[in-house]
Amino acid sequence: MHINQRFDGGNIVCLDASDPSAVQLQIRSDVGDEHKQWFYFQVLDARDQACRFDITNAGEVSYPNAFHDYQAVASYDREFWFRVPTRYDGQTLTIEHSPETDSIYYAYFAPYSFERHQQLIAATLVSPRVQADTLCITPDGHPLTRLTIGEPASGKKVCWVIGRQHPGETMAEWWMEGFLERLLDEQDSLSRQLLEHCVFHVVPNMNPDGSVRGHLRCNAHGRNLNREWLEPSKAFSPEVYFVREAMAKTGVDLCLDVHGDEELPYNFIAGAEGIPAWNTHMAEQLNTFKSVLQTVCPDFQTEAGYPVAEPGKANLTLCTAYVAEHHQCLAMTLEMPFKDTTTTPMPTTGWSPDRCQRLGAANLDAMWQVLPLL
Repeated sequence: MHINQRFDGGNIVCLDASDPSAVQLQIRSDVGDEHKQWFYFQVLDARDQACRFDITNAGEVSYPNAFHDYQAVASYDREFWFRVPTRYDGQTLTIEHSPETDSIYYAYFAPYSFERHQQLIAATLVSPRVQADTLCITPDGHPLTRLTIGEPASGKKVCWVIGRQHPGETMAEWWMEGFLERLLDEQDSLSRQLLEHCVFHVVPNMNPDGSVRGHLRCNAHGRNLNREWLEPSKAFSPEVYFVREAMAKTGVDLCLDVHGDEELPYNFIAGAEGIPAWNTHMAEQLNTFKSVLQTVCPDFQTEAGYPVAEPGKANLTLCTAYVAEHHQCLAMTLEMPFKDTTTTPMPTTGWSPDRCQRLGAANLDAMWQVLPLL
């Protein structure tokens, strides 16, 4: 048996693989050592063997409670990901599985490679409605790509959609696939109408460096990008700095920041209720968006989520709070689970890439309905 993590997004430290029934592993920290939780590794030459993988530092990760009632994902072809038996004792996360082929991959959630990201960009540019520009080159040398969809014109609303500020939250970029595919579908009348009234600025992956490095939350300089929005550093958090600069040039009427939540088994939206500028009109916009999304997609719910910040107490270092306050607009954080949805479970796959894509497509219905309020 061999354990491999030398690939895009890989993360594991193999301590001992001499006995397939007692493989000892650990998760490698993000740069800066503040965060760790994402894992992704390949197992070779273990066909038909009863394997047990013990991740011995699981109790030391950023969100150890996230491993309760959690099942890891596995794939033979890196396309279809299924759940495998997993248990957590408060210290060690144990995965037990018998591979059916000579190579198998295990991960925290279905990975989304930088190569697939580049293919997503290339596929969207087939459409004449799309233009791409590079907002910056990241510290590790990756392009930070913005897609502009639709023709800017007087009176059109400006919608920003960004994802994967936290690179280990790969569901955000799976969501982007579904969102972009429907938005660019010329046979979809709702998408055509949206593009008559809106221009979309989409950054599918805000943190390509962390994605390739196998980080959970940080970029190449160890910065948590979703804590950088109030005072981003051109040197240490250029991803936020240059997106914020671009937003200042275009203005913002709607901003959706797409994430994943480690602990909560729900899809939900967090708004900007605690910002100083919060008012009844902003509340109406937010409630309309959430209500429509719940109606068109039963995987989304509104009962569970994060506590609402007290008036004037919002954390303005977060994208949603900063953008809502600075641009006086509707800004939201969409969260998806690493686990499964408790109200609409699918035990074989849990929350999955396919379900992310369908939720991404459904968000266009909510955008259309909230448009008159923007």
